[in-house]
Amino acid sequence: MKAHDTQIHLPQLQRRGFINEPIPEGISLEAEILRLKEEKNAVLLAHYYQEDAIQELADYLGDSLYLAQAAKEVKEDVIVFAGVHFMAETAKIINPSKKVLLPDLKAGCSLADSCPPTDFKKFKEQHPDAVVVTYINCSAEIKALSDIVCTSSNALRVIESIPKESPIIFAPDKNLGRYLIKETGRDMILWEGSCLVHEAFSFDRIVALAQEHPTADFIAHPESESQVLDIAKYVGSTSGLLNYVQESQATSFIVATEAGILHEMKKRCPGKTFIPAPVEDESCACSECAYMKLNTLEKLYNCLRFELPEIQLDSQLIAAAKAPIDRMLALG
Repeated sequence: MKAHDTQIHLPQLQRRGFINEPIPEGISLEAEILRLKEEKNAVLLAHYYQEDAIQELADYLGDSLYLAQAAKEVKEDVIVFAGVHFMAETAKIINPSKKVLLPDLKAGCSLADSCPPTDFKKFKEQHPDAVVVTYINCSAEIKALSDIVCTSSNALRVIESIPKESPIIFAPDKNLGRYLIKETGRDMILWEGSCLVHEAFSFDRIVALAQEHPTADFIAHPESESQVLDIAKYVGSTSGLLNYVQESQATSFIVATEAGILHEMKKRCPGKTFIPAPVEDESCACSECAYMKLNTLEKLYNCLRFELPEIQLDSQLIAAAKAPIDRMLALG
């Protein structure tokens, strides 16, 4: 993509967040995306919360930890990240020599948005002796203010790696933080952020649904509220939930996380039944991340076609944010 072409599309990107060029008639989007990947020497990383069709095209499909590890190792020139903004930023931080593309720049994150860098810097300054642990669901600026990053897959390991005498700030997810306090016994200072998707689950409706399906295991992601986690048979990361349903003797599950994971669960366990946990809004059957669902096959096609939108970060910010991510990855 030439600089001149980028300038042509810049107003559209600023207004819409994605390239909105017409799709040629009669093409197979899936076939064209595969062709463009090969032509551009690109690799597609996709999160489990993406729409089914995008998951099926991914070279690497997984949760935040797996995708961060994959981003570090890829050899292709271009990383296309079908996820949300902080994930694409993380890929750029981990592998700054690569061109990193995100199909829609407005694919943000309510949890990341709940932790503004200026406010968090002041919060950190109030606790100068604390080790700052940040959940990967945050901006590059927040990572740069951190000592170590974690994901829901390795959060327990990260907390346990910190000397017991050291105070800990945990941000931005208060629900994951409370879960970690309960599991580790550590007294942590929590930032009051949360994920709208995981806070949407209805305790009362889950209890009622469990009564309708008495043999179903109720499993939940630790970003959910404490009262929801307290009644779960199993609490774990996205990949943890996936592993649980594969290994469990149960044949039906009520699943409290973003509904996109059900696609992979059904693929891996075709003989089992998966029921999305209900939310407070009775007009919705499940909890979906509107930001994750902003990415579509059409946007993915144009993203590869024009090599836009591209994630660009200041080199000093990359260096500052990379150090705490590297500390996490070193733990395995």
